[in-house]
Amino acid sequence: MIDIQTQFVKNVLEGAGLSLKDSGSAFAPSNIALSKYWGKRDPELNLPINSSLSISLGNLGTKTKIRLADADSVSLNGTPVDLNDGFAIRTLEFLKLFPMVGTHFEVRTENNIPTAAGLASSASGFAALVLALNDLAGWELGGRMLSMLARLGSGSASRSIFEGFVQWHAGNCDDGSDSFAEPFSKPWNEFRIGILELSNARKPVGSRDGMNRTVQTSELYKSWPAQANRDIETIRTAIHTQDFPTLGKAAENNALAMHATMMSAWPPLLYLQPESIEMIHQVQRVRAEGLEVYLTIDAGPNIKLLFLEENESQVAAAFPRLQVIQPFG
Repeated sequence: MIDIQTQFVKNVLEGAGLSLKDSGSAFAPSNIALSKYWGKRDPELNLPINSSLSISLGNLGTKTKIRLADADSVSLNGTPVDLNDGFAIRTLEFLKLFPMVGTHFEVRTENNIPTAAGLASSASGFAALVLALNDLAGWELGGRMLSMLARLGSGSASRSIFEGFVQWHAGNCDDGSDSFAEPFSKPWNEFRIGILELSNARKPVGSRDGMNRTVQTSELYKSWPAQANRDIETIRTAIHTQDFPTLGKAAENNALAMHATMMSAWPPLLYLQPESIEMIHQVQRVRAEGLEVYLTIDAGPNIKLLFLEENESQVAAAFPRLQVIQPFG
């Protein structure tokens, strides 16, 4: 009997050609969600309870090269990965969904962001893997179909297929055929993202497990979907009108509300570290002094700042370790 993921892949690839090359390679950017996805209505197909909206991180992300092989092998940043390691297991389990391409693969992945530290490395990783597969197999799929395939590896990977502002539609169909990401809006050249990397250690609880725990045990989660739906509309409108204060407030509130649902789960999920809390206070202090800067946080300790080009020098002075990204640069 064909399992639900395999059937989904067959449906997506129906009508696609197959013209194998010696190897396939691709780059995919990481992304930061301004309006978060947290919670699944279907774990097998990675169908989210609510839609989400993100901004890509330019040249920060994952480059992957893949070729057919006699035996499986995986490397990360030039170092072979034990096939019993979680990273290798997830990678190879995903590739088993594509027997029409091959049985064994050699996968070479390079991340220029920390792996599993709350900087969306799995998003860029699975997006790059799908794009590399598309290159290897000669499917010539469009972005919508590629985003649906990437979604099976990591929900956020559906957004990393694209650059710029991207919305992942939650969809309503049980078969997942209307849950895909797509880019929208024109470039906002003055928009800046600042990364405060406070830890590059792997998270003690991965996003997938943390998400399931939150949905199952958090009382606060009951109000999350409605807030997420309001926030995404507010942020979409703010992007179209380039209303930065409205965008910043909504994104910061959305992130902190998501962390509140995590902390009310049982056992509580505390992705934030003491330095994370201090940086949140620092953002609030400098904003009270008149500097227009906001924050967002994914499922990890690292803080991302949102600000405009006109305030870049002041924000960099207030946060000396800041890595500034121009997503439309």
